[in-house]
Amino acid sequence: MKKATVLLAHGSSDPHWLEPFDQLKNSIAQQLPAGTPLKLAYMELAEPMLEDVVIELVKCGYEHVDVLPLFFAAGRHLRKDVPEMLDTVQQTLQQQGFASELELHPPIGLEPEVASAISQVVIRQLS
Repeated sequence: MKKATVLLAHGSSDPHWLEPFDQLKNSIAQQLPAGTPLKLAYMELAEPMLEDVVIELVKCGYEHVDVLPLFFAAGRHLRKDVPEMLDTVQQTLQQQGFASELELHPPIGLEPEVASAISQVVIRQLS
C-alpha cells in the first residue's frame, strides 16, 4: 500500500506566519529516506489547501494518507472541521473511482516530547 503524509497547519494570509511551517517541513523531509512523500497543507487562509493536497496524492496513487496536525491541542477545528473536510474529500474521491484511507492523527502538541520542549524553552527564558 502506497502511503503519504500531510503536515497540516491552520493557515494564515500572512506569509511571515507561513515561513516556519515551510522550514519545518523541509527539515523533516531531509531526515526521511529519499522519496518519502511528505506534503504541507493548510486548513484555511493559505495554499495549498488540505483538500487539494489529499486529492492530488490519492490521484497519484497513494492509497493511505496520514494527516498530522501541527496544532497544539484538539479544538473545534480538529474535532469537527477537519474530520468533515476529510469526509467530504473521501466521498468526492470515491465518486470519482478512487479508493483511499485518510487517517487524521492527534495534534502534535499532545505528544510528551513537545510538552517537554516547550517547558525547557519557558524555563530557559525565565532563568
